[in-house]
Amino acid sequence: MQHYKSKFFYAIGLSYKKADAEVRGLFSLNEVAKKQLLLDAKKTGIESLIVVSTCNRTELYGFAEHPYQLIHLLCNNTNGTVESFQEVAYIYKNKEAISHLFKVGSGLDSQILGDFEIISQLKSGARLSKSFGLLNSYLERLVNCVIQASKRIKTETELSSGATSVSFASVQYIMNNIKAVSEKNILLFGTGKIGRNTCENLVKHTKNSHITIINRTKTKAEEIAGKFNVIVKDFSDLETEVNQADILIVATGAKQPTIEKSMLSTGKPLLILDLSIPKNVKIDVHDLSNVKLVHLDDLAKITDDTLEKRKVFIPIAETIIEDIKTEFLTWLDTRKFAPTIQAIKLKLNDLKNSEISNQRKKLSDFNEVQAELISNNIIQKITNHFAFHLKEDSDSSDESVELIKKIFQLENIQNV
Repeated sequence: MQHYKSKFFYAIGLSYKKADAEVRGLFSLNEVAKKQLLLDAKKTGIESLIVVSTCNRTELYGFAEHPYQLIHLLCNNTNGTVESFQEVAYIYKNKEAISHLFKVGSGLDSQILGDFEIISQLKSGARLSKSFGLLNSYLERLVNCVIQASKRIKTETELSSGATSVSFASVQYIMNNIKAVSEKNILLFGTGKIGRNTCENLVKHTKNSHITIINRTKTKAEEIAGKFNVIVKDFSDLETEVNQADILIVATGAKQPTIEKSMLSTGKPLLILDLSIPKNVKIDVHDLSNVKLVHLDDLAKITDDTLEKRKVFIPIAETIIEDIKTEFLTWLDTRKFAPTIQAIKLKLNDLKNSEISNQRKKLSDFNEVQAELISNNIIQKITNHFAFHLKEDSDSSDESVELIKKIFQLENIQNV
């Protein structure tokens, strides 16, 4: 695949596979940081870029002359360094980058196989990039194809049968490890996407009427409470509520720990699930014998029969991906020569305008409207012939393009 306007398509990032929660936390991006990164990208001449940052991965998909342009953008807007990035990172280029995005968007690369929550992150990332004018037709089409593949895999396979997300895994863990869970006091701190999904799963599966949620912005907590009929408390009540809880689920987006040993004065057993990246529960809570702390990376290791059964559907999912990826690459081929065809058209228009200008001076009864019409029709037919030849004769198309450039003296024309 040739490059786009002298730049290459890259996917750079890190994930749960090589980066632990601490390292992923260094490279995590909240909404403010994502916007700043996109602003910086525009200033440095990046033409198209999507940013994805979840609890399991942080990735940039975009066009650059060299991947270090994207790596520096990421490091400049996070607490991570280039050195620490290189230790755990992956860099994919052109077709490999396309394949990686399909794999991520389909749930095949998720920490819990079949977890499709990433696709909504990809959609919102594309919308944000578009609002910054950083979504070219290539990347927009590619994202739409990945979304299409994700939908087909959901409907045509059982890769995502049942719930297979971090939020569900946390509720599954609670139900497998806590007796009489419907009678326990459950406190959910944080109402981001994972927090909302966890709340929904808690209500659906635990049949518990003692669920309390707290968020720094109370109105967000109240919105969720209205949907799921749970209790909302003020942020100022956090410490009191934590000490009344039997189960504490932390799903905030804070950069520093929000729960620590000094806050805990309860003597009864307390299970804490930290679903945050970076980690939001300080490790010193381990000093308390009555407290058990479980992080989302630990939850993801818990597999059951359902997850094992899902592996059977991986080959079907991969076939679906190949089908849609082939469609995308075919579309890319049809666009490959668009800049050359456009350049021919512009050249012919210049010749037309020059000749019409000459005839206008020579002929007193020159019919400019008719001349324009005839010339434009001829130009369209000529360019159609060139386009047809390039698409049909793909084996020697590169040589043909070079010859066309030479004949028409077209300079600095880059194809997709």
